[in-house]
Amino acid sequence: MLTGRRYRAYLDAGQAEYAESIGAACRSVWNTALEQRRAYRRRGAWMNYVPQARELAEAKKEHAWLTDVPGHCLQQTLMDLDKACRTHGTWRVRWRSKSRWAPSFRFPEGGKIRVERLGRKWGRAKLPKIGWVRFRWSRPLGGEIKSATMSRKGSQWHISFLVDDQAATPEKHALPGTAVGIDRGVKVAATTSDGDFHDRAFVTAGEAARYRRLQQQLSRTRKGSRNRARVRARMNQIMGRVADRRIDFCAYLANRLTARNAVVVLEDLKTKNMTACAGGTLAEPGKQVAQKRGLNRAILGKGWHRLELALSNAARYTGTAVVKVNPAYTSRRCHACGLVTEGNRESQAVFVCKNPGCGHADHADVNAARNILSAAGHAVPACGDLAVGRSVKQEPAAPRGVPHQPAIEPVGIPRL
Repeated sequence: MLTGRRYRAYLDAGQAEYAESIGAACRSVWNTALEQRRAYRRRGAWMNYVPQARELAEAKKEHAWLTDVPGHCLQQTLMDLDKACRTHGTWRVRWRSKSRWAPSFRFPEGGKIRVERLGRKWGRAKLPKIGWVRFRWSRPLGGEIKSATMSRKGSQWHISFLVDDQAATPEKHALPGTAVGIDRGVKVAATTSDGDFHDRAFVTAGEAARYRRLQQQLSRTRKGSRNRARVRARMNQIMGRVADRRIDFCAYLANRLTARNAVVVLEDLKTKNMTACAGGTLAEPGKQVAQKRGLNRAILGKGWHRLELALSNAARYTGTAVVKVNPAYTSRRCHACGLVTEGNRESQAVFVCKNPGCGHADHADVNAARNILSAAGHAVPACGDLAVGRSVKQEPAAPRGVPHQPAIEPVGIPRL
């Protein structure tokens, strides 16, 4: 199957300047082609990749700066734009801003890319018109190269290879019959139905304090000045480390959950809609905007969508089925008796069933994770009598004869 390998690249001054020019050309082609597509849509017509690629070839005769960069990178930019417009619509695709978009371009022909290993820690790749690029050999390629992508993150360049590792998804998981439900939260990143809590601090106290000071400095700088660019670079450096920790945490957790469970159940959460701005309009201003902003920051900080993507990627190698269920009432329903009421959840962490015949008490996130697993039709161990006080809003019970899942040992997640 196809998978990615990403490495830190070390470019010399000439290569870095040339890579910036390639990224600028790709950005210009993207914005020009997008504006052309929108102009056609205003007239009720349609523009796609084929005529735009033909016009790009004609534009190279008039503009030398388009000829200086690899042509396949520009053609790949048009292909990516065509795919984005077909998937999201012409009016929903965003412009690539010079100040906000990081340079990125792809070499689609893997046969023209040569990779050599220089030692235990170093390797190099030969890219069209760029030449040999040294990179940190942090992991083996493990397959045939299909394409290569150069991208800049802050002041660092990275090279990513799309490789075919010849692996196939197993038809059956190594541990059939195992299943786990996951509740994603803002206090704890992920809580499983087995009672395990997976979380870590993605930002240190010192980094948070430095970031606040940099935000204050940014507010006092003039737009377009060098000081403003310098402050933004320092802010991006801190947030880059935070993002790397979040990615590492999600990949670490996803690999262990998929290796130990044949079924992983998640809530079908629309993270993009949940983190939408509550600012409103001048006529109807938003309510509790500051609180909503804090909630959005907490949701994005825990990497809910990143964990979902990591689980889907890791499941390809283990044969794990990733199931999504309706998130309605999972945090308010008692897993033991099925009573759904707002008073069941006394606080963020405390869950006590208000049914006089039940009285089930548990951690609120663990109770929600068990409800998530039950919603997918899997039985889980729970306290209390399941026949007492059924709620009219309760979902159907798990099928009879499904054995209770054995609890696995806790998965340790490193903390800072």
